[in-house]
Amino acid sequence: MRYSASHKLETRQRLLESSALSAKKSGFSTVGVDGLMKAIGLSGGAFYSHFTSKDELFASIVERELCQSMARLGEGQDRDKLERCLKQYLSMSHVENPQSGCALPALGAEIARSDETVRQQAEHWICRLQESWAGVLQSDSLAWAILSQCIGALVVARMLASPDIQRTVLKSSYEEISRQIARPRT
Repeated sequence: MRYSASHKLETRQRLLESSALSAKKSGFSTVGVDGLMKAIGLSGGAFYSHFTSKDELFASIVERELCQSMARLGEGQDRDKLERCLKQYLSMSHVENPQSGCALPALGAEIARSDETVRQQAEHWICRLQESWAGVLQSDSLAWAILSQCIGALVVARMLASPDIQRTVLKSSYEEISRQIARPRT
C-alpha cells in the first residue's frame, strides 16, 4: 500500500520530533534505528524511506533543534528579553528536562564527534545566535563568553547529583552574566 506524500512528510516530522526528544534526553548514539521507529509505532525497515542513514537523521535533528533554539533565543532580542531568556535557560526546569530544552548542552559532545557537515551546520546556527546577542550587547567577545558560559553551566549542573549544588551553579552563572550585561561597554 502506498502512502500519500503528506503522510510520508507527517511520519518524517514525527520521527524527527521523537528522535530529537530521545537524543536530548538519553543521547543519540544510545538508541538504534529499531528503537527510534518503535517510538512512533513503526517498524525499523520503514526508517529508510525517510532517511538514508542514522547520520542523516542526526544532521536533520541538529538543523531542526538549533533552528528552534535560534528562534527562541536569538530573534528580536533586546537586553531585557535577552536577560529573561538567560534566566529561563539557566533554570532547574532546563536542567531537569533536557528533552524540551536546548540541544547544545545535550548533544554538544555528539556534534563535536560528528562529521564536518554536521559541525558546519551547528557552527552556522551558533554563529547566528552569537551575532544576534553581539548586536544586543554591542560586543562580539561578550556574546561568545555568555553563550559559552550558558551552555557550560547547564552541562555542569546536569553532571551534578545534588539539586542544591545544581541551583548554585545556575544562580552563580546567571548573576555573573547579569553583571556582565549590566556593565557599560567601552
